[in-house]
Amino acid sequence: MNRLVKNALASRLMRSVTILVSLFIFVMIFVLLIKSEPLLASKSVFELLSSSSWHPSRGEFGFYPFIVGTLAVTGLAMLIALPICFLCAIYVAEYATGRVRGVVNSMIDVLAGVPSVVIGVWGVLTIVPLVKLVGAAAGEATTGYSVLAGGIVLAIMVFPSIISVSQEVLRSVPVSMREASFALGATKWQTVKHVVVRKSLPGIIAAMILGFSRAFGETIAVLMVVGNVPRIPSSIFQPAYPLPALIANNYEDVMSIPLYDSALLFAALLLLLVVAGFTLFGRLILVRLQRRSV
Repeated sequence: MNRLVKNALASRLMRSVTILVSLFIFVMIFVLLIKSEPLLASKSVFELLSSSSWHPSRGEFGFYPFIVGTLAVTGLAMLIALPICFLCAIYVAEYATGRVRGVVNSMIDVLAGVPSVVIGVWGVLTIVPLVKLVGAAAGEATTGYSVLAGGIVLAIMVFPSIISVSQEVLRSVPVSMREASFALGATKWQTVKHVVVRKSLPGIIAAMILGFSRAFGETIAVLMVVGNVPRIPSSIFQPAYPLPALIANNYEDVMSIPLYDSALLFAALLLLLVVAGFTLFGRLILVRLQRRSV
């Protein structure tokens, strides 16, 4: 009887903890929404999202340049990272020897553990001057602090998560499926392309979504190289000002300007909703792909 009571108590405890963790995202949204209410009471959401005027001292809070900057840097980072990570994961999972795989995975783990501020400093010393040279060669006047610099640094930061998850998904494909493909006369590449990748496609998409979520909210390294100019960039060589950098750079000034704290917390709410929305969208895609594969 005591054993049954203990099992029931343990089951209820774990269920309660699971529900609490699941509801935490809604608690975060609720708190940020309450804190953003003073700004939303004085400005419409459409005005906040569509305006390009950012003058907190005059009560003007236009988030459009920051939204564009966030999307530009994140989108460029994913364009750079996805093909590199995908090809690297295929090589490590399907072609590399055990020794090479161990070395590569160790280097990936080291890269994942590097603090973002260190990557940011490296970006300032290396990527920014390189972008300045590339811009000059392309006829673009740039200081190097730009969308391109932020995209490159951000791509490097998401390499470990996308590569690690993707290769684990690829290696989870049953060996019997590979052997069946070889038995039908398929080459190694044909087997990887038509069997392994197709079977593991839902997991690869999940890895991409994980990388996007990491990239969208990254702060320190990006704000060090992206320029932090509150205007809409006209090219990848122009500076931008992502939402995470806006929050990190200005939160210490919230007490001196009315509605400033509410505006920054509204920016945090936007970040949270976008990441949650893309994650939910990715989850729906995964469910559809899994149903098709059954």
